[in-house]
Amino acid sequence: MKNYYDKFPLSGKLTRLRRLRLKQNLPRKWELVSIIKSDFFAKNTLWVARNLLGKYLCRRLKSGRVIAAMITETEAYKGFDDQASHAAKGRTKRTEVMFGEPGTIYIYLVYGMYHCLNLVCERKDYPAAVLVRGVAEASGPGRVCKYFKIDKKLNSQKLGRELWVEDRPNDVSGFKIHASRRIGVDYAGESKDRLWRFILLL
Repeated sequence: MKNYYDKFPLSGKLTRLRRLRLKQNLPRKWELVSIIKSDFFAKNTLWVARNLLGKYLCRRLKSGRVIAAMITETEAYKGFDDQASHAAKGRTKRTEVMFGEPGTIYIYLVYGMYHCLNLVCERKDYPAAVLVRGVAEASGPGRVCKYFKIDKKLNSQKLGRELWVEDRPNDVSGFKIHASRRIGVDYAGESKDRLWRFILLL
């Protein structure tokens, strides 16, 4: 496995630190960091939603600076019978992204002003995605996108150089995961009662 910096070189202080470690031939703290690949998202959406907790969402800005934050809250949306899902009404121009390859980015706008970040799951032609509802530095999907400077320009792109998820050597096994009803889906019939919202209790 390639080192984190080989694929996503950072600028500034961290780059200088890496060069110093290489020069001194010291063990690198980030050696165990790995980029989450698309096969992670090819699994059951509920599994993905739970296992994204504790992972790090990373964003490369135009300046080259990288910002990252631990994912602490997610919501799962899957299948044709999930009335809370955008795909419940079928395949449309807007929801086409949800039917794409696992690891595809799905961005939509709510209330005409807040962007929401979703990551497509399972398999092509099956509508499923996980909404990133919160990170350690921002609570709520709109605030998450604002923090990471995410807008619809990333919609339908694959996770990669501009936006990706990392698995860092960060032990969250001792923390509890709370499952509850999803927010704002009271219109969704029986689907509204599904406990598909997951929160990492830090």
